[in-house]
Amino acid sequence: MKSKIGSVGRPMFHIDVKLVDEAGEEVGPNEVGHLLIRGPHVFGGYWNRPEATAETIVDGWLHTGDLARRDEDGDYYIVGRLKDMIKSGGENIYPAEVEDVMHSHPDIAEAALIPVPDPKWGEVGRAIIVLKPGASVTHADLIDWLREQMAHYKVPKSVVFVDTLPKTAANKVDKQQLIEQYGS
Repeated sequence: MKSKIGSVGRPMFHIDVKLVDEAGEEVGPNEVGHLLIRGPHVFGGYWNRPEATAETIVDGWLHTGDLARRDEDGDYYIVGRLKDMIKSGGENIYPAEVEDVMHSHPDIAEAALIPVPDPKWGEVGRAIIVLKPGASVTHADLIDWLREQMAHYKVPKSVVFVDTLPKTAANKVDKQQLIEQYGS
């Protein structure tokens, strides 16, 4: 079996995997859903935290918090985290997907997408961008470029240019700090 670019593969033997929507119904091929797993390798729960265990393991299924899709061949792709998903006017926006597109722009060194409140849509995306040295991109230029790359509802409604993105101890972008700084 050949591995596919971006795929995390297929479930191992004796492991059950399913993707469900917000109502708990299984989604079809190429639809994004919450990744649930069960099998003998899944942990039995959190030490001395029965409430957290009950929230995480429901009817024997571990609710991973990951959002994924399965292609028609049965290969799985992680598209983001449930807690990071932006709900805008009834549409789901997956920051990792938008960030991948922003990273493909030739003048962008780093990019992050955070939610900001919006009176009409509930919340919308705000891009936090670090440009490459010597690059010059305007807010309007970036928005126009993004509209050519993806569905319009996914395009950030605003852009903030910064010198650096804050990082966690694991050297990942600190989204919580970005939300505190730029999320209102």
